[in-house]
Amino acid sequence: MKYLPVAGRVLFTPLFLGAGFAHFAKEPIQHAAASGVPMADLLVPVSGVLALIGGFSILLGYKARWGAWAIVAFMLPVTFMMHPFWAFTDPMQHQIHQVMFMKNITITGAALLIAYFGAGPVSLDARKKARFEGEPEKLARSVV
Repeated sequence: MKYLPVAGRVLFTPLFLGAGFAHFAKEPIQHAAASGVPMADLLVPVSGVLALIGGFSILLGYKARWGAWAIVAFMLPVTFMMHPFWAFTDPMQHQIHQVMFMKNITITGAALLIAYFGAGPVSLDARKKARFEGEPEKLARSVV
């Protein structure tokens, strides 16, 4: 059971690592600008940095609670700026953006759980805590 949080972290982070790197390309910046995002040239790369920092932090289990807050800071503005489903009159666009909005809200909920519970027992955070507390048996268990 102690490996379930590791599996969860591994499954949770590819979205942010892929999206984070993509936020430095001109196409996502242009798309955001066309969607009405102000200062897209600045905000899209900044959101990419948040996604990358949060994604790597959670994946490695290093300062995962902070990384989860970075994901929340990434997800909330992106969700409301890029998927305002209430603004679409075309039924298909409304439905697509509503699904994307709800997916992002769900992901934000998962990030909040990580912010609360942390990375779990098999993580760099747990290893650092065991080392700090001077408990070698905890350190050995956190690595295995």
